[in-house]
Amino acid sequence: MAGKSFDVIVIGAGPGGYVAAIRASQLGLKVAIVEREHMGGICLNWGCIPTKAMLRSSEVFHLMQRAGEFGLKASGIEYDLEAVVKRSRKVAGQLNSGIGHLMKKNKVTVFMGEASIPAQAQVAVATKAGQDILDAPNIIVATGARARELPGLEADGDLVWTYKHALTPARMPEKLLVIGSGAIGIEFASFYNTLGAQTTVVEVMERILPVEDAEISAFAKKAFEKQGMIIREKAMVKQLDRGKGKVTAHIEQGGKTTKETFDTVISAVGIVGNTEGLGLEALGVKIERSHVVTDAQCQTGVPGIYAIGDIAGAPWLAHKASHEGVMVAELIAGGHPHTVDPDAIAGCTYCHPQIASVGLTEAQAREAGHEIKVGRFPFIGNGKAIALGEAEGLVKTIFDAKTGALLGAHMVGAEVTEMIQGYVIGRSLETTEVDLMNTVFPHPTLSEMMHESVLDAFDRVIHM
Repeated sequence: MAGKSFDVIVIGAGPGGYVAAIRASQLGLKVAIVEREHMGGICLNWGCIPTKAMLRSSEVFHLMQRAGEFGLKASGIEYDLEAVVKRSRKVAGQLNSGIGHLMKKNKVTVFMGEASIPAQAQVAVATKAGQDILDAPNIIVATGARARELPGLEADGDLVWTYKHALTPARMPEKLLVIGSGAIGIEFASFYNTLGAQTTVVEVMERILPVEDAEISAFAKKAFEKQGMIIREKAMVKQLDRGKGKVTAHIEQGGKTTKETFDTVISAVGIVGNTEGLGLEALGVKIERSHVVTDAQCQTGVPGIYAIGDIAGAPWLAHKASHEGVMVAELIAGGHPHTVDPDAIAGCTYCHPQIASVGLTEAQAREAGHEIKVGRFPFIGNGKAIALGEAEGLVKTIFDAKTGALLGAHMVGAEVTEMIQGYVIGRSLETTEVDLMNTVFPHPTLSEMMHESVLDAFDRVIHM
């Protein structure tokens, strides 16, 4: 087929790719985007959005069971798993069609098919109808990542699930094993545990939620155990013996291996970048541990080829991908955009209780040589939290003792995924403790705890 010429070709229509395409088009560039499966990528179709829809269902179910605490009466409280899943898929479908509309609105040409880069400045798209050859001096690779599968622990969709199976379950697990306690593992553990599955989480690192501040991880662990979860840290699933309707897991912990039987296993042991079949290495693009190596501006070292989002490495977050997409589009259009600072990107986990953080943990701040001041404020000291019936939680802030710079903020509790943005803006504006202390926080709100935590770091806390 005859060549089609563009200024920019984006490969992958997830939160990195489709945002890059929109921004590039806004800047007057002629843009094409290639997607092999779903507009919106994993995040919108099989990740961030549908999981939050399911977690919302479990949250409402949990609240219904607590009706008596709020002076309400509810009896015969049940859930319909099929209906919960149906709502989740409907939400994802609504947003998927919205991305198609955005592409049309922004005059981005969409090619549905499998992309490869046979030569610099050229993209081949294998479609059902044949092959399209596209030309562009700038190619943005935004192909994302998929679930990592460990030998012997591979998913089969029946007894052993990946996140996709966990989002569209054929049945409700009775006894569930979750391997891995990062955001994905803990969110599914929280969802199924809340609906009544007897849930065990196995984490190879010394604590669950290993990227979070140690104090926050410890708080979350206590909350999960109170909800009936079994947490096994510094433990490894060595083998899965699959039988009829059951799986026997060989779990090694403290030098001993024990066997335990489950009816369902969810594997959430990280991700692998989708680098295969693109032809990147033949062009000279460097790939390490399944991820494309880039500089701070997402340039691969091969002129005109950029990589953004999950394929370009940690943090593996949709909002990081989107901002990288905007940055690269502006760079291609001749601008001088700010690079994306990984330490300024918030991480959010939507388990119950929620967890959110930005910047350095206490341990990282000390390791970096900072003399620090640490403030804490518990949810039990906040009027709004008590009124909501959500008195379990903690806000923690870390400052440089000499400059007053906000180094990190870490939270666990109700709605912290919404609250964290206050500290993210603060870090972006290079806020000091004085700025935060002088900010008037509205009352009664959960956000007042953010103020109190800052005050506590400098021995000025009021309500504790």
